[in-house]
Amino acid sequence: MDKKRLTWVDITKGFLMILVVIGHFPGQLDFPFGKYIYWFHMPAFFILSGMFFKPMLEKGQLKPAIHKRFMQLIVPYLFFLVTITVVRYGMEIGSGNLDVSWYLNDLWTLVIGGRFARGAYGVFWFVTTLFFTHLFFLWMTKYFNRTKQLLILVFFYLVAHAESLFAMRVIGGPPDEASQTIPMIWNMDVALMAIVYFAIGYYMKDIWMNMTKPWLISGLIGSITAVSLDWFKVIDYHLSMKFLRYEHVLLDLIIPLSFTIVFVGAFQLIGRHMSLNWLQKIEKHSIAIMYLHIFTDIVLNDYFKYGIIGFTALGLVIPIIASILIQKLVPYGKLFLGGFSPKKRKTPANPAMN
Repeated sequence: MDKKRLTWVDITKGFLMILVVIGHFPGQLDFPFGKYIYWFHMPAFFILSGMFFKPMLEKGQLKPAIHKRFMQLIVPYLFFLVTITVVRYGMEIGSGNLDVSWYLNDLWTLVIGGRFARGAYGVFWFVTTLFFTHLFFLWMTKYFNRTKQLLILVFFYLVAHAESLFAMRVIGGPPDEASQTIPMIWNMDVALMAIVYFAIGYYMKDIWMNMTKPWLISGLIGSITAVSLDWFKVIDYHLSMKFLRYEHVLLDLIIPLSFTIVFVGAFQLIGRHMSLNWLQKIEKHSIAIMYLHIFTDIVLNDYFKYGIIGFTALGLVIPIIASILIQKLVPYGKLFLGGFSPKKRKTPANPAMN
């Protein structure tokens, strides 16, 4: 994979990370921008992750692959979980909260994680879901041929929608409350949905890597049609992977895919004519931004008043500063930011080559 391709991927991820921050703005937006962000931004991350998946088909490859993903995903997850929790508890104790039962209940919520972890931990579900998605896809690609893989994906997709319909229609109520009636650690069940987007990234890799005009036009048509139908109240579409809200079997594929095609194609075109280094820099610090942008607001909103622009700016700048400091001042800082690379095994020199 050449450097140019990696550049547009970094640019796209940087842009998506900005949308993640905007999507967590606690105030109300005049335009239903937040709703449209949720239509595609998390599926897009899974699609982009799937593009870089490598099957482990040979004996002995599976365990190192799992270890690598654990170090890249779960170690940073635990680092930021502990760090934020220590600061939070310090703030709680400082404000006079000495209720032991409150802390025990809060710790139990953090152990379960996923959709049950709210507030400062609002984005943590994505990392654990991505980890289990990767594990499921490693299993599928190692032990099943392509036809069986597709059948398994269809089964997962239908089960995910059945679970969503049960939560949203049978249990009912607000999606966050309805989804929390279904117990599940680390949002493992959301991986049933995420793996489909992940697989789209993997199977369509050649298309994603060189988005052609026909694909870009089809994505534009799909996106504009969806927004228009929603704007004129022909449809009332919502997507929230964290809270199991995926209720339309067709639109849950068409809409996220259409928007992702548009932005991937757009950034490929733009990247050929101009430099977007600032988006690459955002992507470079995306781990810290993801984990810290909500907590940044929790700490600062008691002292400062700001709108969506201030929220977004602070949610990017403060975590980027934290990321730089962690790398320079914290032992194994790069590891805690997902910078794990397994040591390459030395291969004995081939005498025939000497």
